[in-house]
Amino acid sequence: MALKRDQSQMIFERGAKVIPGGVNSPVRAFRAVQGKPVVIHHAKGPEIWDVDGNKYIDYVASWGPMILGHAPKSVIAAVTEAASRGTSFGACTEAEVDLAEQLVRIVPSLEKVRMVNSGTEATMSALRLARGFTKRDKIIKIIGGYHGHVDALLVKAGSGAATFGVPDSAGVPAGTAQDTLLVEFNDLDAVRAHFEAHAGAIAAIIVEPVPGNMGCVPPGPGYLEGLRELTRAHGALLIFDEVMCGFRVALGGAQARYGVTPDLTCLGKIIGGGLPAAAYGGKAEIMNQVSPDGPVYQAGTLSGNPLAVAAGRATLELLERDNPYAELESRTARLCKGMLGAAEEIGVPMTVNQVGSMFTAFFNEGPVTDFASAKRSDTALFSRFHHEMLERGIYLAPSQFEAGFVSVAHLESHLDRTLEAGREALRAAVASGTASA
Repeated sequence: MALKRDQSQMIFERGAKVIPGGVNSPVRAFRAVQGKPVVIHHAKGPEIWDVDGNKYIDYVASWGPMILGHAPKSVIAAVTEAASRGTSFGACTEAEVDLAEQLVRIVPSLEKVRMVNSGTEATMSALRLARGFTKRDKIIKIIGGYHGHVDALLVKAGSGAATFGVPDSAGVPAGTAQDTLLVEFNDLDAVRAHFEAHAGAIAAIIVEPVPGNMGCVPPGPGYLEGLRELTRAHGALLIFDEVMCGFRVALGGAQARYGVTPDLTCLGKIIGGGLPAAAYGGKAEIMNQVSPDGPVYQAGTLSGNPLAVAAGRATLELLERDNPYAELESRTARLCKGMLGAAEEIGVPMTVNQVGSMFTAFFNEGPVTDFASAKRSDTALFSRFHHEMLERGIYLAPSQFEAGFVSVAHLESHLDRTLEAGREALRAAVASGTASA
């Protein structure tokens, strides 16, 4: 029997009258899976409840930040205490210095860091800084890599843009994107060719060291090291966009996991503990170019907001204290192995990529090493599978081209229920496709 979602439907219809598409971020619209969004009422631990009272095991995790699970007591307490002293000052606080010191201590590339409010602000600011520091204009980005809705980076972007088959956004002037050079992920030869063709003109390459917006795709052996060597050889900066994978695949992010130190790093999601917070930072020599110390301007009224800072500090303190990464990786591996086993049993082509507690099950024979290979996935089968999983109380990202996330709060019992539901959902998805063929 289908779950009732009358209240979700009613609220969504109200929203569609006053919000474009009824949503405040495109992928939430569920259009990629031919569905209507679930409207969430509350969440706790690894589970979320919708407004109709249906409960789901959550693997979206607010698109990554909820590594501790939803509403952890220590984070809620920290935010409550901070709110009691005021929600925003637009002025300096000791807490933002504490968080900056925490980030500099943990993340290998950071000597100085500037707080902003979103991943988009972080990548936009890092690119402006890279251009200002190098006095060059061109940048290299990865096809399928999503770095927020920055004009120069909305070129062959993944995530929601890939979901809707519109990789380039309307409203982006041709001149804004003309200095953006494109390469596939894991292709060092393409990067090398751009540096040779545009000698002395490339300011930086920006890359998710572990992409999550074409689905989770691991870097190949030597790839990140090769990027580091090429940028150094050509006087360009290496920018790691770790908004998603920072503090997710390891305590110090992908750069700590793989031992490759970029010049600049963009952070977000986990460092806000579920509240809007992000940052960019790197070598002091580069960061000293940011206003008021240097000529590269960037500002923000709510940057370093005391509530977000409190949530971020509390989250990072728990991650430092408990260091749950080995257990997170082990549980995620068990989930991935179970999904792959079910697909083999039923005879469905599937490739499951995992890095730490990030994962994606591609309906694809694989391997999936870049956006071109990710796009070979059977998105129609994924759509039916997503619907069947939702009916069984499992909340997955409503797009084939997104990563899933396991949290500290996901217990073995949650994995058991997920794998049982997954096997049933996969059989049903295959059967419904056969019936409609």
